[in-house]
Amino acid sequence: MASPLRGILKFLSIILAVGIFVCALVLGGSAYFNAPPDKPPVPAEGAMKLDENGALILEVKDGETAYSIGRRLESAGVIRSRYFWNLLSRLGSEYLKTGTYRIELPASQIKIRSLLLSGEQLLVKVTIPEGVTLKKTALILEEAGICTAQDFLAAASSREILDTYHISGTTMEGYLYPDTYLFSLPYPASKVVLAMAENFFKRLRVIAPEALSLSPDELNVRVIIASIVEREYLIPEEAGLMAGVFYNRLKIGMALQSCATVEYVITEIQGRPHPEVLYNKDLEIRDPYNTYIRPGLPPGPISCPGETALRASFYPTPSGYLYFRLINEAGHHYFSRTLDEHIRAGTLYLKGR
Repeated sequence: MASPLRGILKFLSIILAVGIFVCALVLGGSAYFNAPPDKPPVPAEGAMKLDENGALILEVKDGETAYSIGRRLESAGVIRSRYFWNLLSRLGSEYLKTGTYRIELPASQIKIRSLLLSGEQLLVKVTIPEGVTLKKTALILEEAGICTAQDFLAAASSREILDTYHISGTTMEGYLYPDTYLFSLPYPASKVVLAMAENFFKRLRVIAPEALSLSPDELNVRVIIASIVEREYLIPEEAGLMAGVFYNRLKIGMALQSCATVEYVITEIQGRPHPEVLYNKDLEIRDPYNTYIRPGLPPGPISCPGETALRASFYPTPSGYLYFRLINEAGHHYFSRTLDEHIRAGTLYLKGR
């Protein structure tokens, strides 16, 4: 009886030893393949790129499989083996989320996979300055890699989006708030426009609560004036006076004669470089946006106004002024009631870019 028992125990001991060995082998192999490679990663076309700090910038494309990502990571030297990556993918039932990610290196395969499952994408900070136009905004966004300029301009002209905010014009010019935004890479152009528009109306409710009770046409008047003031003022304290001048001119049917609208025609409509000086021939350009030859407001806003210009448009400083002229490099303007005063203030001066 003892001999068979010893044989069974011996067999079980062998099985246990083999099991321990196999477990150790699996654990050791897993630890080895999970660990990042000893050599530093190298940028590989179509696989990845490294930012200035050496972090991995990885885009998971729409419809891309985990196996494809594994091949890209292996070819760039970020992981030791795509086969271990594939094994991890088979063990889990979750799908990797589309988007752009920033991964600090070196990183284990489990850490990389966990980040791609979390959806915590890389967010890019982009600042849209006050006073820029839709076209310039589009170029800023494209340079940041958020969306193409073409897609942004198309979304900003979408009738569906325009109708959402009851804007009768043909674009969202003037209704996208200049601010600092965080977007993932890439980000749908329509969502970029919606985010900026929502920010505009959110800020407007704080700046001028009565804006909510205005009709779309009444609001458009205020936004157009604000967009012109934004491109004219240099000293914030003068913005309200400028808005008052434009409203005074509208009341008596006098042309606004804003240099900023002529600049808009030259740069945004004609596509020419920004002029250093405006000549008489520029002031005579036949275009609806040229407020030197066309009385009343231009067809739409000419820039994205910020808080100062919007506040000035809704709360203009009362005065009898009909003219203003830049008088020094510090940005101060001389305001006058008559043309004679205006002429005496100096020669026509165009502000720099």
